Amino acid sequence: MALFPRTLFALTLGLSALLLSQWPTRIAEAADKLVVYSGRAERLIKPVLDEFQAKSGIQIDLLSSGTTELVNRLQAEGDHTPADVFLTNDAGSLEHARELKLLRPMNMREVERAIPSQYRASDNSWIGLSGRFWIVVYNTNMVKPDQIKSLLDLGQPQWKDKIAIPNSGSEYLQAGVSVIKTTFGDDRTKQFLQGLKSNAGSQVYQKSSQIVEAVAKGQVAVGIVNHYYIYRHLATQPTAPIAAIMTDQQEGGMGAIMNVTGIGVTRASKHVDSAKLLIEFLVAQAGQKLFADLDKEYPLHPDVKTDPALVDRHSFRAALVPLARLAELREATLTLIEQVGLR
Repeated sequence: MALFPRTLFALTLGLSALLLSQWPTRIAEAADKLVVYSGRAERLIKPVLDEFQAKSGIQIDLLSSGTTELVNRLQAEGDHTPADVFLTNDAGSLEHARELKLLRPMNMREVERAIPSQYRASDNSWIGLSGRFWIVVYNTNMVKPDQIKSLLDLGQPQWKDKIAIPNSGSEYLQAGVSVIKTTFGDDRTKQFLQGLKSNAGSQVYQKSSQIVEAVAKGQVAVGIVNHYYIYRHLATQPTAPIAAIMTDQQEGGMGAIMNVTGIGVTRASKHVDSAKLLIEFLVAQAGQKLFADLDKEYPLHPDVKTDPALVDRHSFRAALVPLARLAELREATLTLIEQVGLR
């Protein structure tokens, strides 16, 4: 992510200061409560929302559930939904909600200045907040990092009974397979998934934190997880024998698989001004720093630094499949996953 030019950066700082100076008036005009439907684990997003609540005085009522369940709920509730905001951890799900006309297009200069266009819907009906990469965690006592160049390597026979993977219901898995399928085609992707199924055996987990734990304990040699689970584990257990491999960086490789946490305002919201205040807070430098510091994610604002423990974002390439395409790719991906019989 390229940095802003110095003049634009100075202008952005000035506009941010102006916006913050106007907050007391705008808060007084806004609703005193927002209902947030969240597909993120509550422990990951609640501290950020609590910070907004403390600064704005706007109460956040948080309902946490699975992303698919929340999209279905929004669709069933229609114009009668109490939700003002939908926040989740998968761009494909956000794009699907946009296609269902559950989200409101937004015209917000603050967003367009802060978040590069590749991390937003074309009409700003959803806006990326933080980035994550689907990578390999390995046990440093069992594996040398040069043994794995690509995620597809883990489908090879030498990793039999040595890997842990997420289950087939994981949005992370579905998004990752969509990128692999688009890059390499159905046949190679199916071969990869069959290899994963065989190599993982019973080591299939509902939670990524369980995969990291299994690798740290030496129950398996490697696992596939979002990067931040590794660094959160190391933050509490710094001597754990685990490390990250940012895969697919070789010449001709597809690049690291990226997804985003994002947010959208529901089309039925009666509290759009308050929802805009929340979005402004989350995309501003202070809000973006919370994602970097608390959650070990990659901020999307170009001028907010990543946690220094993470792999430098400028040191690796991301896959080129547009995030907005993850929704259209999902149906075919799910069919392929079912054909292979991943559980």
